[in-house]
Amino acid sequence: MDLQEDLHWAIGRNRKKVSIGVHDMAHIKPPFKYQAVDPEFTFIPLDFTEPMSMTEILEKHPKGVRFAHLVDGLSKYPLITDSNGNVLSFPPIINGTLTRVHEGTTDLFIDVTGLSDAVYTALIIVTSALAERGGQVEFVRIINANGTESLTPDMTPEIRKLTSKEVLDLSGIELSLEEIAEMLERMRFGAKVMEDGTVEVQVPGYRADILDNSDLIEDIAIAYGYKNIKPILPMNATIGTQHPVSMERGHVRSIMVGLGYSEVMPFTLTSEKVHFQWMCRPVTDDVTCVMHPISEDQTIVRTTLLPNLMEILSLNQHRELPQRIFEVGEVVVNGKNGLHLAAVSIHAAANFTEVRELVDALMREKQISYEVVESEDPAFIAGRRADIIVNGTKVGVMGELYPQVLVNFGLGQPVVGFEIKLL
Repeated sequence: MDLQEDLHWAIGRNRKKVSIGVHDMAHIKPPFKYQAVDPEFTFIPLDFTEPMSMTEILEKHPKGVRFAHLVDGLSKYPLITDSNGNVLSFPPIINGTLTRVHEGTTDLFIDVTGLSDAVYTALIIVTSALAERGGQVEFVRIINANGTESLTPDMTPEIRKLTSKEVLDLSGIELSLEEIAEMLERMRFGAKVMEDGTVEVQVPGYRADILDNSDLIEDIAIAYGYKNIKPILPMNATIGTQHPVSMERGHVRSIMVGLGYSEVMPFTLTSEKVHFQWMCRPVTDDVTCVMHPISEDQTIVRTTLLPNLMEILSLNQHRELPQRIFEVGEVVVNGKNGLHLAAVSIHAAANFTEVRELVDALMREKQISYEVVESEDPAFIAGRRADIIVNGTKVGVMGELYPQVLVNFGLGQPVVGFEIKLL
């Protein structure tokens, strides 16, 4: 079951691309039918004792609530049944209770469904793992809707060609073709030296991590032993120094710690809801979106740091006040990386004077002259917010967070904060 959930996450993108069902065959009879049914179709889902409609499952069952978005907008839902009409699964949501696997189960039926070729990889990995543990794999004949047939799982290995020059160029290890074949066989590949001066490699279907020859060469290096690779000193001498970005990070961190703030390091990925809606800010078009997010909480790359700090405050309400935290972190605006500094302070007496004094101290330590002008940022209270201007250019904002922002994050005390662009 751990393997099943790992594959759901890694290959299936949290069931978006692949869903795996494991069933006890004792109470079901082939052939099995994969079909679309009305949302009002009822069956007893796993971990429940009473029949539920598929609509009810999506609204009330924990798995249904969690994965309902995967079938959102469909007029009919997928269903797998046996020859007697018994329900095996409502993929990608939940199995039926009839096929629950228990300690006495001896025969398994595995269904892998999805809209991607990753279903074949997932099936091969599952069946290979079971076979390695002594299980006997039997093939299943699939009759598609268009009348074509296929036999699964297809364990035919992928064939790749590899030369000794490729291995030498990428790894620096000089090996004969015979030695390369031996190393690959140690790593559980099929390998054969060919007359054309190459090694023919048979890549098992369960090795989903082998994307090109560089991955094969990495396995050769592992088999050879990294400890056996002799280091060579470069012919030229260089003098290392700290990168300007690292120097700026270190300087700012020292200042903020000296001012009594604790550093936090949240994720750079966030959601539009937290980043814009909860901050009462309009959605902008300078955001980089994640193409295939694994979570609804990580759909965009942040353009500012303050929302992440507010989230951390909301998660630490059980701790005593005041809480003062900061982050020096990267943001991405219009596809370009930037370095920002942000800080927040929460306690009953937090006000604009506190954050203005904080910014004053920071700028004084950095020896930067600045001025403030009235800000229009809706995340802050009007009249208690200001833009930070350096040499005529806006570099940041500070103020008291707007009451609705506090409500959105579930905070019951005033919060002040600032954010400035460093690089």
